[in-house]
Amino acid sequence: MSARLDKSPERILVIKLRYVGDVVLSTPVLSRLRGAWPKARLTMLVNRGTEEVLQGHPDVDEVLVNERSFINSLRLIGILRRRDFDAVIDLTDGDRSAILAWATGAKVRIGYNSEARWRGRLYTTVVQADRFKMHTVPYHLAVTDELGLAGPLPSPSLIVGEGPVMTAEKLIRETGIDPHQPFVCLHPGARWWFKSWPAERFAALADRIQQETHTPALFLGSNQDKAIVSQIAESMRTVHRNLAGRTGLQELAGLLKRASMMISNDNGPMHMAAAMRVPIVGLFGPTDPLIWGPWGEGHRTFYKGLDCRACFHPDCFRGEQNCMKLISLEEVWEAVRERLMG
Repeated sequence: MSARLDKSPERILVIKLRYVGDVVLSTPVLSRLRGAWPKARLTMLVNRGTEEVLQGHPDVDEVLVNERSFINSLRLIGILRRRDFDAVIDLTDGDRSAILAWATGAKVRIGYNSEARWRGRLYTTVVQADRFKMHTVPYHLAVTDELGLAGPLPSPSLIVGEGPVMTAEKLIRETGIDPHQPFVCLHPGARWWFKSWPAERFAALADRIQQETHTPALFLGSNQDKAIVSQIAESMRTVHRNLAGRTGLQELAGLLKRASMMISNDNGPMHMAAAMRVPIVGLFGPTDPLIWGPWGEGHRTFYKGLDCRACFHPDCFRGEQNCMKLISLEEVWEAVRERLMG
Protein backbone atom coordinates (compact mmCIF):
# COMPACT_ATOMS: atom_id res chain seq x y z
CA MET A 1 0.00 0.00 0.00
CA SER A 2 1.23 3.50 -0.78
CA ALA A 3 2.11 5.83 2.07
CA ARG A 4 0.27 8.68 0.37
CA LEU A 5 -2.80 9.77 2.29
CA ASP A 6 -6.14 10.24 0.54
CA LYS A 7 -6.85 13.37 2.56
CA SER A 8 -5.15 15.59 5.11
CA PRO A 9 -4.68 13.54 8.29
CA GLU A 10 -6.29 14.70 11.48
CA ARG A 11 -4.30 12.52 13.90
CA ILE A 12 -0.68 11.39 13.44
CA LEU A 13 1.47 9.31 15.79
CA VAL A 14 5.30 9.47 15.65
CA ILE A 15 7.20 6.74 17.54
CA LYS A 16 10.82 7.00 18.67
CA LEU A 17 11.68 4.46 21.38
CA ARG A 18 15.39 5.21 21.78
CA TYR A 19 17.55 7.58 23.80
CA VAL A 20 17.69 11.34 24.41
CA GLY A 21 19.85 12.17 21.40
CA ASP A 22 17.71 10.05 19.10
CA VAL A 23 14.57 11.91 20.14
CA VAL A 24 16.26 15.29 19.59
CA LEU A 25 17.37 14.18 16.12
CA SER A 26 13.81 13.13 15.27
CA THR A 27 12.29 16.58 15.86
CA PRO A 28 12.80 17.70 12.21
CA VAL A 29 10.14 15.14 11.28
CA LEU A 30 7.70 16.90 13.58
CA SER A 31 8.56 20.24 11.98
CA ARG A 32 7.95 18.93 8.47
CA LEU A 33 4.67 17.28 9.44
CA ARG A 34 3.47 20.47 11.13
CA GLY A 35 4.42 22.52 8.09
CA ALA A 36 2.44 20.21 5.80
CA TRP A 37 -0.60 19.71 8.04
CA PRO A 38 -0.83 22.61 10.52
CA LYS A 39 -4.24 21.52 11.83
CA ALA A 40 -3.33 17.88 12.48
CA ARG A 41 -2.94 16.64 16.03
CA LEU A 42 0.62 15.29 16.40
CA THR A 43 1.31 12.77 19.14
CA MET A 44 4.77 11.41 19.88
CA LEU A 45 5.54 8.19 21.77
CA VAL A 46 8.96 8.02 23.47
CA ASN A 47 10.71 6.04 26.19
CA ARG A 48 10.55 7.10 29.82
CA GLY A 49 13.43 9.47 30.57
CA THR A 50 13.46 11.19 27.17
CA GLU A 51 10.15 13.05 27.27
CA GLU A 52 11.58 16.28 28.70
CA VAL A 53 13.35 17.16 25.45
CA LEU A 54 9.89 17.51 23.84
CA GLN A 55 8.49 19.71 26.61
CA GLY A 56 7.00 22.88 25.14
CA HIS A 57 7.83 21.88 21.58
CA PRO A 58 5.49 23.79 19.23
CA ASP A 59 5.21 20.94 16.73
CA VAL A 60 3.87 18.26 19.07
CA ASP A 61 0.46 18.33 20.74
CA GLU A 62 0.83 15.31 23.01
CA VAL A 63 3.69 13.19 24.35
CA LEU A 64 3.02 9.60 25.41
CA VAL A 65 5.58 7.69 27.47
CA ASN A 66 6.48 4.05 26.97
CA GLU A 67 7.09 1.99 30.11
CA ARG A 68 8.92 -1.29 29.59
CA SER A 69 6.61 -3.77 31.25
CA PHE A 70 3.96 -6.17 29.95
CA ILE A 71 1.08 -4.57 31.89
CA ASN A 72 2.04 -1.07 30.82
CA SER A 73 2.40 -2.23 27.23
CA LEU A 74 -1.16 -3.56 27.24
CA ARG A 75 -2.40 -0.31 28.76
CA LEU A 76 -0.49 1.68 26.15
CA ILE A 77 -1.96 -0.36 23.28
CA GLY A 78 -5.44 0.44 24.57
CA ILE A 79 -4.60 4.16 24.67
CA LEU A 80 -3.17 4.08 21.15
CA ARG A 81 -6.17 2.29 19.68
CA ARG A 82 -8.57 4.78 21.23
CA ARG A 83 -6.70 7.68 19.58
CA ASP A 84 -7.83 6.41 16.15
CA PHE A 85 -4.73 7.64 14.30
CA ASP A 86 -4.88 8.25 10.56
CA ALA A 87 -1.15 7.54 10.19
CA VAL A 88 1.68 6.15 12.30
CA ILE A 89 5.33 6.97 11.62
CA ASP A 90 7.77 4.68 13.41
CA LEU A 91 11.30 6.13 13.44
CA THR A 92 12.68 3.51 15.84
CA ASP A 93 13.68 0.67 13.49
CA GLY A 94 12.86 -1.90 16.16
CA ASP A 95 10.49 -4.82 16.76
CA ARG A 96 8.71 -3.46 19.83
CA SER A 97 7.80 -0.18 18.18
CA ALA A 98 6.66 -2.00 15.03
CA ILE A 99 4.22 -4.07 17.10
CA LEU A 100 2.88 -0.91 18.75
CA ALA A 101 2.48 0.75 15.35
CA TRP A 102 0.55 -2.26 14.03
CA ALA A 103 -1.59 -2.42 17.18
CA THR A 104 -2.90 1.11 16.60
CA GLY A 105 -4.93 -0.17 13.65
CA ALA A 106 -3.98 2.89 11.59
CA LYS A 107 -4.46 2.41 7.85
CA VAL A 108 -1.08 4.00 7.08
CA ARG A 109 1.90 2.68 9.05
CA ILE A 110 5.37 3.69 7.89
CA GLY A 111 8.60 2.37 9.39
CA TYR A 112 12.15 1.18 8.87
CA ASN A 113 13.47 -2.37 8.64
CA SER A 114 17.24 -2.16 8.19
CA GLU A 115 17.74 -5.75 9.38
CA ALA A 116 15.14 -7.18 6.97
CA ARG A 117 13.26 -8.79 9.86
CA TRP A 118 9.65 -9.94 10.18
CA ARG A 119 8.61 -6.52 11.47
CA GLY A 120 8.49 -5.23 7.91
CA ARG A 121 5.17 -7.03 7.49
CA LEU A 122 3.62 -4.90 10.24
CA TYR A 123 3.95 -1.71 8.19
CA THR A 124 2.02 -0.64 5.12
CA THR A 125 5.19 1.03 3.82
CA VAL A 126 8.83 0.27 4.63
CA VAL A 127 11.20 3.21 4.11
CA GLN A 128 14.11 2.44 1.80
CA ALA A 129 16.96 4.38 3.39
CA ASP A 130 20.43 3.22 4.42
CA ARG A 131 21.12 4.32 8.00
CA PHE A 132 24.82 3.49 7.60
CA LYS A 133 25.37 5.93 4.71
CA MET A 134 23.58 9.11 5.77
CA HIS A 135 23.21 11.37 8.77
CA THR A 136 20.39 10.51 11.13
CA VAL A 137 18.48 13.73 10.39
CA PRO A 138 17.92 13.09 6.65
CA TYR A 139 17.52 9.38 7.47
CA HIS A 140 14.55 10.25 9.68
CA LEU A 141 13.21 12.70 7.11
CA ALA A 142 13.16 9.97 4.47
CA VAL A 143 9.87 8.91 6.03
CA THR A 144 8.33 12.23 5.03
CA ASP A 145 9.48 11.64 1.45
CA GLU A 146 7.24 8.56 1.48
CA LEU A 147 4.36 10.87 2.37
CA GLY A 148 5.15 13.16 -0.55
CA LEU A 149 6.34 16.01 1.67
CA ALA A 150 9.21 18.24 0.63
CA GLY A 151 10.73 21.59 1.47
CA PRO A 152 13.75 23.04 3.24
CA LEU A 153 15.62 20.64 5.51
CA PRO A 154 14.46 21.33 9.09
CA SER A 155 17.01 21.27 11.92
CA PRO A 156 16.59 19.59 15.32
CA SER A 157 14.99 21.89 17.86
CA LEU A 158 14.69 22.04 21.63
CA ILE A 159 12.58 24.39 23.72
CA VAL A 160 13.60 25.45 27.23
CA GLY A 161 11.05 26.84 29.65
CA GLU A 162 11.58 30.04 31.64
CA GLY A 163 11.63 28.14 34.94
CA PRO A 164 14.44 25.74 33.94
CA VAL A 165 16.47 28.67 32.57
CA MET A 166 16.18 30.49 35.90
CA THR A 167 17.15 27.31 37.78
CA ALA A 168 20.12 26.81 35.46
CA GLU A 169 21.33 30.36 36.01
CA LYS A 170 21.13 29.85 39.77
CA LEU A 171 23.17 26.65 39.50
CA ILE A 172 25.77 28.34 37.30
CA ARG A 173 26.19 31.13 39.84
CA GLU A 174 26.65 28.54 42.60
CA THR A 175 29.77 27.34 40.77
CA GLY A 176 31.20 30.87 40.78
CA ILE A 177 30.45 31.61 37.13
CA ASP A 178 28.50 34.62 35.87
CA PRO A 179 25.94 32.92 33.56
CA HIS A 180 26.03 35.89 31.20
CA GLN A 181 29.79 35.61 30.64
CA PRO A 182 31.46 33.03 28.35
CA PHE A 183 32.03 29.58 29.82
CA VAL A 184 32.69 26.14 28.35
CA CYS A 185 30.71 23.00 29.18
CA LEU A 186 32.40 19.62 29.19
CA HIS A 187 30.42 16.36 29.23
CA PRO A 188 32.60 13.25 29.81
CA GLY A 189 29.70 10.80 30.04
CA ALA A 190 28.64 8.19 27.50
CA ARG A 191 26.20 5.31 27.44
CA TRP A 192 29.10 2.82 27.17
CA TRP A 193 32.60 3.26 28.58
CA PHE A 194 34.29 2.67 25.23
CA LYS A 195 32.60 5.79 23.82
CA SER A 196 34.40 7.92 26.43
CA TRP A 197 37.53 10.01 25.99
CA PRO A 198 39.97 9.29 28.87
CA ALA A 199 39.23 11.11 32.12
CA GLU A 200 42.78 12.40 32.51
CA ARG A 201 42.56 14.11 29.11
CA PHE A 202 39.31 15.83 30.05
CA ALA A 203 41.09 17.04 33.22
CA ALA A 204 44.13 18.32 31.33
CA LEU A 205 41.91 20.00 28.71
CA ALA A 206 39.87 21.81 31.38
CA ASP A 207 43.10 22.98 33.02
CA ARG A 208 44.40 24.40 29.74
CA ILE A 209 41.11 26.15 29.01
CA GLN A 210 41.12 27.86 32.38
CA GLN A 211 44.85 28.63 32.50
CA GLU A 212 45.40 29.81 28.94
CA THR A 213 42.07 31.35 27.92
CA HIS A 214 40.79 32.32 31.39
CA THR A 215 37.42 30.86 30.42
CA PRO A 216 35.63 28.91 33.17
CA ALA A 217 35.15 25.20 32.51
CA LEU A 218 31.97 23.54 33.81
CA PHE A 219 31.49 19.77 33.93
CA LEU A 220 28.03 18.33 33.31
CA GLY A 221 26.60 14.84 33.57
CA SER A 222 23.88 12.59 34.92
CA ASN A 223 23.93 10.66 38.19
CA GLN A 224 25.67 7.84 36.32
CA ASP A 225 28.49 10.22 35.37
CA LYS A 226 29.35 11.32 38.91
CA ALA A 227 32.14 8.75 39.26
CA ILE A 228 34.03 9.82 36.14
CA VAL A 229 33.57 13.51 36.96
CA SER A 230 35.02 12.86 40.44
CA GLN A 231 37.94 11.07 38.82
CA ILE A 232 38.50 14.09 36.58
CA ALA A 233 38.40 16.41 39.61
CA GLU A 234 41.22 14.46 41.27
CA SER A 235 43.46 15.01 38.23
CA MET A 236 42.84 18.74 37.79
CA ARG A 237 45.22 21.49 38.93
CA THR A 238 42.79 24.37 38.43
CA VAL A 239 39.39 24.95 40.02
CA HIS A 240 36.92 22.15 39.32
CA ARG A 241 33.32 23.18 38.67
CA ASN A 242 30.79 20.38 38.56
CA LEU A 243 27.01 20.13 38.17
CA ALA A 244 26.86 16.42 37.35
CA GLY A 245 23.70 14.81 38.68
CA ARG A 246 22.10 18.12 39.65
CA THR A 247 19.88 18.76 36.65
CA GLY A 248 16.98 17.26 34.78
CA LEU A 249 16.97 17.49 31.00
CA GLN A 250 15.21 20.85 30.96
CA GLU A 251 17.66 22.37 33.46
CA LEU A 252 20.53 20.86 31.48
CA ALA A 253 19.17 22.57 28.38
CA GLY A 254 19.04 25.82 30.34
CA LEU A 255 22.73 25.42 31.20
CA LEU A 256 23.66 24.65 27.62
CA LYS A 257 21.73 27.69 26.40
CA ARG A 258 24.19 29.90 28.29
CA ALA A 259 27.35 28.04 27.19
CA SER A 260 29.77 29.39 24.58
CA MET A 261 30.97 25.88 23.67
CA MET A 262 30.30 22.21 24.46
CA ILE A 263 33.06 19.60 24.49
CA SER A 264 31.54 16.15 24.63
CA ASN A 265 31.62 12.48 23.82
CA ASP A 266 28.87 11.25 21.50
CA ASN A 267 25.84 11.44 23.78
CA GLY A 268 22.38 12.95 24.13
CA PRO A 269 23.47 16.25 25.72
CA MET A 270 25.77 16.85 22.75
CA HIS A 271 22.74 16.73 20.42
CA MET A 272 20.77 18.91 22.85
CA ALA A 273 23.50 21.55 22.70
CA ALA A 274 23.69 21.39 18.91
CA ALA A 275 19.91 21.81 18.69
CA MET A 276 20.35 25.03 20.67
CA ARG A 277 23.06 26.23 18.22
CA VAL A 278 25.91 25.84 20.72
CA PRO A 279 29.25 25.12 18.95
CA ILE A 280 30.36 21.54 19.58
CA VAL A 281 33.75 19.87 19.80
CA GLY A 282 32.65 16.23 19.53
CA LEU A 283 34.76 13.19 20.40
CA PHE A 284 33.78 10.07 18.43
CA GLY A 285 35.07 6.51 18.47
CA PRO A 286 32.76 3.56 17.77
CA THR A 287 30.16 5.83 16.16
CA ASP A 288 30.67 7.74 12.91
CA PRO A 289 30.04 11.52 13.06
CA LEU A 290 28.86 11.41 9.45
CA ILE A 291 25.86 9.52 10.87
CA TRP A 292 25.69 10.67 14.48
CA GLY A 293 27.58 13.96 14.51
CA PRO A 294 26.14 17.25 15.81
CA TRP A 295 23.81 18.73 13.22
CA GLY A 296 24.47 22.21 11.91
CA GLU A 297 27.35 24.54 11.10
CA GLY A 298 30.32 25.53 13.23
CA HIS A 299 31.02 22.19 14.89
CA ARG A 300 34.26 20.21 14.97
CA THR A 301 34.44 16.45 15.40
CA PHE A 302 37.34 14.05 15.99
CA TYR A 303 37.06 10.52 14.65
CA LYS A 304 39.82 8.05 13.78
CA GLY A 305 37.67 5.89 11.52
CA LEU A 306 38.52 2.50 13.01
CA ASP A 307 36.28 -0.44 12.18
CA CYS A 308 34.73 -1.23 15.54
CA ARG A 309 32.26 -3.88 14.43
CA ALA A 310 34.36 -6.73 15.85
CA CYS A 311 34.47 -5.33 19.38
CA PHE A 312 31.81 -2.64 19.64
CA HIS A 313 29.91 -4.31 22.47
CA PRO A 314 30.27 -5.31 25.25
CA ASP A 315 34.04 -4.85 25.22
CA CYS A 316 36.93 -3.35 23.27
CA PHE A 317 40.09 -5.35 22.58
CA ARG A 318 42.36 -2.64 21.16
CA GLY A 319 43.83 -1.54 24.51
CA GLU A 320 45.95 1.62 24.17
CA GLN A 321 45.13 1.71 20.45
CA ASN A 322 41.38 2.00 20.95
CA CYS A 323 39.56 4.66 18.97
CA MET A 324 38.99 7.12 21.82
CA LYS A 325 42.58 6.99 23.10
CA LEU A 326 43.84 7.75 19.60
CA ILE A 327 42.25 11.22 19.90
CA SER A 328 45.09 13.25 21.37
CA LEU A 329 44.87 16.01 23.94
CA GLU A 330 46.88 18.32 21.68
CA GLU A 331 44.56 18.13 18.67
CA VAL A 332 41.46 18.71 20.77
CA TRP A 333 43.11 21.58 22.62
CA GLU A 334 44.08 23.26 19.35
CA ALA A 335 40.47 23.10 18.13
CA VAL A 336 39.18 24.51 21.42
CA ARG A 337 41.86 27.25 21.59
CA GLU A 338 41.11 28.33 18.04
CA ARG A 339 37.44 28.75 18.82
CA LEU A 340 37.94 30.52 22.15
CA MET A 341 40.83 32.79 21.16
CA GLY A 342 40.24 33.23 17.44
